[in-house]
Amino acid sequence: MIIENNFYLYGLIFTMNTGGNYEKRGVSSSKEEVHDAIKNLDKGLFPNAFCKIIPDVAAGNADYCNIMHADTAGTKTSLAYLYWRETNDISVWNNIVQDAIVMNIDDMACAGCYDHFILSSTIGRNKKLIPGEVLSAIIQGTSNFADVLKSMDFNIHLAGGETADVGDIVRVADIGYTAFARMRKQDVFDIDIKEGAELVFLSSSGMSTYEKNYNSGIGCNGLTSARHDVLEHSYASKYPETFDPSIDKKYVYAGSKKLTDMLLVEGESHSIGSLLLSPTRTYLPFIRSLFNSYRPQLQGLIHCTGGGQTKVLKFLNKKRIVKNNLLPIPPIFNLIQSESNTEWSEMYTVFNMGQRLEVYVDKGMGNEIVTLAKSFNIDACVAGYVENADQNEVRLESNHGTFIYR
Repeated sequence: MIIENNFYLYGLIFTMNTGGNYEKRGVSSSKEEVHDAIKNLDKGLFPNAFCKIIPDVAAGNADYCNIMHADTAGTKTSLAYLYWRETNDISVWNNIVQDAIVMNIDDMACAGCYDHFILSSTIGRNKKLIPGEVLSAIIQGTSNFADVLKSMDFNIHLAGGETADVGDIVRVADIGYTAFARMRKQDVFDIDIKEGAELVFLSSSGMSTYEKNYNSGIGCNGLTSARHDVLEHSYASKYPETFDPSIDKKYVYAGSKKLTDMLLVEGESHSIGSLLLSPTRTYLPFIRSLFNSYRPQLQGLIHCTGGGQTKVLKFLNKKRIVKNNLLPIPPIFNLIQSESNTEWSEMYTVFNMGQRLEVYVDKGMGNEIVTLAKSFNIDACVAGYVENADQNEVRLESNHGTFIYR
């Protein structure tokens, strides 16, 4: 990846420093090693779909295909554990369940599959630290979130799963789900972003029509940096089970805040812990309406999770994405940056920065998509456009600099 920073004169271009705080904590936003390991694998029936599509092995119908996706809540479970131990609020585990499920179904929705899911869970816990009541809260949380989706007329079925006591390899808990669906091949959405397309951003923060509380927008990516950059070092000695002991201690809980410290957001006070643990918003209701009304005009749907604002690079063919009208940065991300002094160029690759869903549509259609998003009380804007280029590129023009990612 290359970044151009317009704070430097003469158009200086330099290779991005891969030794940022995220890397120093043993994680990667771009997952280069993972992508290198799988680069020679079969890419499925629709190579540029957001998720891998395989033949209909379930029924053998040539007109159908199958899609299976697996994901976890990542290190957000360590933060949930920390919050639960500090506050005794066991309900926090319900949100962790939503994080893990949405990371599956919203990815699948970007490939055209937004209904009729089968879910199976894989939960690993350290039994000495995660008691039965927490396990019950996690399992009940799965049922609760499934009921929320069902109340909006989505078909979702729980197929059980595996729960294992694996304290030798899991420090606190690992919560993951595998989602499966069968769909018609003609319904698969294969990304094809063309020159002249308009880009619409959908906000990840606020409170949609189907949410009950304010959502900070943080989602489920970058939580290793978020908790260590924001929270104070006292948590390191109090809860050593919540971090990798091989990390240099100066990068462990290096911030100044307590979980219970308050932050003013849109005129209301919220605890920093609750903001960091805001559940990953699902966009399923919006995506269903989008496909029903605008499928012929759609060119791409990008769920900006791992890689943040650079995620789209994996789905381009010699195109430049110009992002020149970003949504406002939600307070949680400003807090993370101010506590850590992380370069803004890195912030946009680790976090979604308040805009987690990208919609690429035919020129002139962007404002209609914005109107659709706002009907769900989700903020949105026409954020940029697409042009041809010699190589795939994202040009991000922000209030903190202009960055070019390749």
